[in-house]
Amino acid sequence: MGASACAVAALAVGAATAAPSVSLPGADLAPVKTYLLKHTALMRRFASDFRTVADRYYALAKASGFRYGTLWATERAEVARLLERGKATWIRGNPYYERVEGVVAGTPSLAVYDVILDAGSSAREDPAGAVPFDLRLPDGRVLRKPGNLYNLTEGMLWGTRPELTATKADLDGDGAIEFGEVLPDANALAAAADAFVLYMGRLDRAAKAWRPTPSDAFTAVVVMVPTMNEYFGQWKVSRFVLGGRAQGDAFNVVSRLSDIGDILGGLRVIYAGIGPAIGKVDVRQSTQTKRELDELWRYVDRLRRQERAGRRFTPQQADALGRSAQERATAIAGQVTQAAARLKVKIAQ
Repeated sequence: MGASACAVAALAVGAATAAPSVSLPGADLAPVKTYLLKHTALMRRFASDFRTVADRYYALAKASGFRYGTLWATERAEVARLLERGKATWIRGNPYYERVEGVVAGTPSLAVYDVILDAGSSAREDPAGAVPFDLRLPDGRVLRKPGNLYNLTEGMLWGTRPELTATKADLDGDGAIEFGEVLPDANALAAAADAFVLYMGRLDRAAKAWRPTPSDAFTAVVVMVPTMNEYFGQWKVSRFVLGGRAQGDAFNVVSRLSDIGDILGGLRVIYAGIGPAIGKVDVRQSTQTKRELDELWRYVDRLRRQERAGRRFTPQQADALGRSAQERATAIAGQVTQAAARLKVKIAQ
């Protein structure tokens, strides 16, 4: 453990119980597990790197007596360098999870980690959907069910969670304080970094124990593909659409379009494992569903490439684009549901 050792006071979340292997002629789910484990390894490395930055920042803040004005005055260059490194590490680590979110969130035995890492709300926002953990900070404060770790740390580093930042600071020295130029609360950042290490380690262990079943794979596609409205809605209110008018505390650093593309990419990996099994009972349906899922991914990819090239979409356009994506996604999920019924594969509710 780092500077904030034993920082996490959490509800127990054990390794997922391995489901029994179920054979389905034509299905090959071994590549899905391989894909997941590749990314959980990357996530563990990200968490370790992120904690290294957080621990160094915590040490500097502690040496200043957590007087952030003094910290900035005496360690300006080092603090700016550390926070730049922390942000770059966070941006690099964000897609590692998004690429497997379809697998994790869509698999009942793994889904708790989606709540913890990427999807759960704070108890203040939504008690029913809140994360199942508290953060105990090195200074003794406890953040009760504070929200998922990616959103929490984004808010600390870029200042969209003001209660978790200490002060604003001109990090790039250009004479103006712009979006993201803040000094995080060092205690909160250290605790969140420890939580990343803890829960990404637990997810990795659960993923290694997991034996994917046809039910897991079909469920993931049926549950996760038709989530386009939600994701496009989050994009619509982010800085990528609203610019400085955005009020949300998340999805302002990595575009939700990138996340959607990564999620769909992972779902294509899952479908590749079950498509041949569907083809054994209806080759035409199998081919059509693959084509439509690939087209949905390309649709989103075109949008994110346009955005990266400088196009700014309006909220009205975001609504229309989201409706189109949702229509496509609903059709795909319906086809996979029908195929599951024909193959007598249970879709978990």
